[in-house]
Amino acid sequence: MSEQPAGKFASLWAATSASTSYSALNADLDVDVAVIGGGIAGLTAALALKRAGQTVAVLEAARVGTGVTGNTTGKVTSLHRLAYTELAGRHGAEAARIYGQANEAAIQHVAGTVADEGIDCGFRRVSNYTYAESEATLDLVREEAALAARLGLPASFTTEVPLPFAVKGAVRFDDQAQIHGLRYVQGLARAVDGDGSFVFEDSPATGFRDGAPAVVDTERGSVRAREIIVATNMPIEDDGIFEERCYLHRSYIVAARSDLPPTDSTFLSVDEPMRSILTIDLDGTSYVLTGGEGHPASERSDSAERYRRLSSFARDRLGTDEVVFRWSTQDAMPADGLPFVGPMSPESRHIHVITGLRKWGLTNGTAAALILRDTLCGLHNPWAAVFDSTRGVRDGRAAQPVDSGQAESEPADNGQAESGPAPAPPEARTVPPVIAPGEGQVVDVDGAETAVYRSPAGDVSAVSAVCTHLGCTVEFNPADVTWDCPCHGSRFSTDGTVIQGPAVRNLASSPAPPDLS
Repeated sequence: MSEQPAGKFASLWAATSASTSYSALNADLDVDVAVIGGGIAGLTAALALKRAGQTVAVLEAARVGTGVTGNTTGKVTSLHRLAYTELAGRHGAEAARIYGQANEAAIQHVAGTVADEGIDCGFRRVSNYTYAESEATLDLVREEAALAARLGLPASFTTEVPLPFAVKGAVRFDDQAQIHGLRYVQGLARAVDGDGSFVFEDSPATGFRDGAPAVVDTERGSVRAREIIVATNMPIEDDGIFEERCYLHRSYIVAARSDLPPTDSTFLSVDEPMRSILTIDLDGTSYVLTGGEGHPASERSDSAERYRRLSSFARDRLGTDEVVFRWSTQDAMPADGLPFVGPMSPESRHIHVITGLRKWGLTNGTAAALILRDTLCGLHNPWAAVFDSTRGVRDGRAAQPVDSGQAESEPADNGQAESGPAPAPPEARTVPPVIAPGEGQVVDVDGAETAVYRSPAGDVSAVSAVCTHLGCTVEFNPADVTWDCPCHGSRFSTDGTVIQGPAVRNLASSPAPPDLS
């Protein structure tokens, strides 16, 4: 077995949060609004609608916040690398201004919710920097700072950047924030549950349908509602609409101990390879989070090597101690740079979607939730037209994907696996395979592609290697110990359980190969 990267494969946020224990839906239920997805977007929308007098039911497939939100960096900011230059070029200065306005409002909404609900999530104000290390990128941050200031954002250009290595200059946004994202959404869930509203865990939606009422089905019950919000990162059951307008992008984070106290700043580089930096104190221990090494999820990658490069950067450039946690996540990236918020399709009457949050879900997800709150309450929202989910696209896609997310490090492609030929599946080995402890292989068992994993203790598990989304063949990810779909980014645990969609059904159990060596 190849050498594993340093650190436990677990999100720092999950490792430092208590577990939630909401019951599963086990009967039919009627509410005003059903929300599919218990992350930042879904729970923010649910609480906002409850505060507006509506009853809501949140259906989370696993545990609250354990999807994309539980794997975030924790940055709550409207500075998204060079987003304003990019958006103004694509959509005009007014669209860029509205994008910034929505994200600034999201920061204030998070701050207000933390105070109103008494959520203990380490919320603190920081400055956020997009920094340039080279002369070649210095003009880019100067231009971004000037444009953002003209758009009314808290932007300035500075050469004083509080990093332990030399940089040329940076865009600085003041009065930004950082939080423990998982503790925050757990606080949202506590505020939602009760008084006629509900949070259900272990309740994956198996389907939904428009109508009066609209209905969400699960294995053990259904929710009837006037409106449904689908907030599952990449929307489920959307007939591929948003797979043509977004692509999934995987990124990586390592958390290392540090002897230094946290700084009142967060950072993101313009130069490649992109690096995201945040410091935090949790339960008396200081950590430095270093993110980056991103790539389209459809691209085969050596995850272990990516973790090692991040660990080396944290040690050599930031002076950290050993890496204690490492994790990865996948985000839906909008091809034209703007999130999609609104009807699932032009024909949808009561099905609404939030997707394409471009790796800035803590703010974009919050802003999207507020848009839908206003929409469902019959109110005008000044950001809705810019975030419109039914906006026009070119050639079936919104445009070429952008490279402005906080964990991207390589030139992005436009997810051609979505419309072109699927990546060639790994060749299935004929039995008997040789599978060492801690390794997995796709093997042929009586003509069926089978994903076989042998645990470090020697126990063998076998599931179908056919992704339940659109039938591609999964591949083993040794660094994360998952089965990953190279076509559309679905991820499964070694027992076949869905970790991340667009797949909604687990991989089927299969017989283990005979004579496994």
